[in-house]
Formats: sequence, structure tokens, C-alpha cells
Amino acid sequence: MITVHHLNNSRSQRILWMLEELEQPYEIKCYERDPKTMLAPDSLRKVHPLGKSPVITDGDLTIAESGVIIDYLAHTYGDKASLPAPGTQQWIDYNYWLHYAEGSLMPFLLLRLIFEKVKASPMPFFAKPIAKGIADKTGKQFIGPQIKNHLDFIEAHLGKNEWLLGDEISAADFQISFPLEASLARGIVGRNRPNIRNYVERYQARTAYQRALEKGGKYDFA
Repeated sequence: MITVHHLNNSRSQRILWMLEELEQPYEIKCYERDPKTMLAPDSLRKVHPLGKSPVITDGDLTIAESGVIIDYLAHTYGDKASLPAPGTQQWIDYNYWLHYAEGSLMPFLLLRLIFEKVKASPMPFFAKPIAKGIADKTGKQFIGPQIKNHLDFIEAHLGKNEWLLGDEISAADFQISFPLEASLARGIVGRNRPNIRNYVERYQARTAYQRALEKGGKYDFA
């Protein structure tokens, strides 16, 4: 039996969604973030040394890192016939989007979050304008343009494709769901990117996604 070590408001919600789409039985062990630090509890370190979520256990296997988990579930419990054949362009595209979500898009969203927190953090009054100035300049000259570039890229791609790989949903769609949901929830994706908005609304309306929400509990990005 698969066990999902699920942290509230985290990337592990997309693992629950994928398992629901696969109609694969699983158990959930829930963890709550510290309300002050918003970090995962130390109890997660008993599952994996980094103490991060998602982590799943499947028999004797302990699997961490969203991309690895999603790829493992696709190849172990998914329809083998629907997986791209190695060496084909679709196989390249599948692996590209699977790694792109966390390797290219998410780092800039995380940088934006960090610098926004810097501006809001308590500090001596004389340091406040310096910190704000650095954060604003970094956001305007580096982080903001990078995020725009990535979102423009995704918007254009989804203008030509219903799902990341074309007409059918794939494991890559589960992987990219978290950064896009976070972008919508934080107002980074506006009305000027209807393809992204429609894409997120489309998969959030799926029955399997709704079941995953019910089982996973409060999730601020849906």
C-alpha cells in the first residue's frame, strides 16, 4: 500500500491528485506546517532526512522529490501504453516539462516569495528602506522579467495545446500544477494570461482533483 506523507499547502497535493487519477489505493499521513515559520515539522525527518514533503513509501521503497515520485507512479501504476516511447519527441517533451516545473519555473517564484518576505520582515527602522530598496530592485530588474518570460512561454504553449503534451493529460501536468496554482493564488498570473487560467480551471474541475482536495484537507491554492 502506498503511503503519502502529506504536508498541508504543499507540493504533495499534486501527488494525491495523481493517485486519484490513477484510481490507485493509498493512505495519507498528514503533517501540519508550523504556523509561525511555515516550515514542515521535524517528524518528517523520520521519513526522509531532509524533512520535506512530498515523500511516499511503497512497500520497502521510500521515494522523495516530486518529479521522481510522479515518474515512478506513472511507470509503476499508470497505463504503460500511454507513456511516450523513449527516444521520441514526445518522450523528450514529457521529460522536459517534468523537470521544467521545478528546475526552471519554481526557483524564480521562490525567489519572489523570499524577497517579498524580506520587505515584510521585522528589522531596525534604519535598515528597512535599504532592504526594501534591494528587494524592489532585484524584483524589478531580475526576478520579475524572468517570471514574465516563463509565464509568457507557458501561456503560448497552452494556447496551442489542451494539456502539456497535447490532447491527453499526462504526468507532466501533475508536476506543473503547483507552481501555476501558486502563481494564480498570489496574483502573479492575471487576466492577461487566459490560457494558463483556463488550463488550471480545467484540471481543478476534474473529479479526481476534487477527490484529492477532500482527502488532503485545506489547500490555499485551489
